[in-house]
Amino acid sequence: MPDLSGKVAIVTGAGRGIGRTHALALAAAGSRIVVNDLGGTLAGEGADLSPAQQVVEEIAAAGGEAVADGENVADFAGAERLVQHALDAFGRLDILVNNAGILRDRMLVNMTEDEWDAVIAVHLKGHFAPTRHAAAHWRERSKAGEEVRARVINTSSPSGVFGNVGQANYGAAKAGIAGFTIIAAQELARYGVTVNCLAPNARTRMTEETFEMSAPPEGFDPLDPANISPVVVALCADEAQAITGQCFHVWGGAVNVLQGWSAGELFETGGRWDADEFLVALRDRYPDGETPGGMIAGMQAAGGQSLRAQ
Repeated sequence: MPDLSGKVAIVTGAGRGIGRTHALALAAAGSRIVVNDLGGTLAGEGADLSPAQQVVEEIAAAGGEAVADGENVADFAGAERLVQHALDAFGRLDILVNNAGILRDRMLVNMTEDEWDAVIAVHLKGHFAPTRHAAAHWRERSKAGEEVRARVINTSSPSGVFGNVGQANYGAAKAGIAGFTIIAAQELARYGVTVNCLAPNARTRMTEETFEMSAPPEGFDPLDPANISPVVVALCADEAQAITGQCFHVWGGAVNVLQGWSAGELFETGGRWDADEFLVALRDRYPDGETPGGMIAGMQAAGGQSLRAQ
């Protein structure tokens, strides 16, 4: 296991599911942890610090150090307090794992404004706000002459990178997170910060709301949330300093480094296209039409195979 001794990590949405396993894995590698979780319902309603506190107790029982935090990451000032909490508790911050999220699934024609706004806020703004405040801290350290080796690990989703019916709000937010990761990686490299993201497959209270995901009776469980966390620990190691701006699709033991929005099909003419001519070219190239494959097809294609070979 990479040695993360002396490092301090914030993990958001760490009271349950994938976030919890990230916090435990980072602590086992030697990092001190701020376990952030609002403790709300799956829809993001209410607050309860006890899930975060329970994870803190698990870390302490294993010999680690952690503190609980109940800030709402979608609140800009709350995200700033979260970063300050790490600095006050442990004197530094090295790792930010953005994982908090909610679900309000609905078909597009039935989705309410509140259902859209709430999901976009928790996922997309909930990634931006903590990253913004953590990045400001790392910039100050870098400008002061310190060699910074900081990490941001974001959480996208197969719904965001492949698309999934009934999750226009969630998928749009998760796609935005993948785009945010690439831009943040480009902007923060100068300060010694790497930014990567995960598109994980795991059995959590969020995914079980949408899919049938029962565990196998015996043997390896590809949907155990703990399968995701070794990727996080590896990316947080000093030796991963040169790896940034990547999105890792994880299914059990299969990890694909996704290549989004490739150049794809090229339609070219000597000047400006005429609409009629372009329509003819489209129909010639796609005589049976062309539609998105969807999330299941995308995940099947990524399961243990190189996407580049498809």
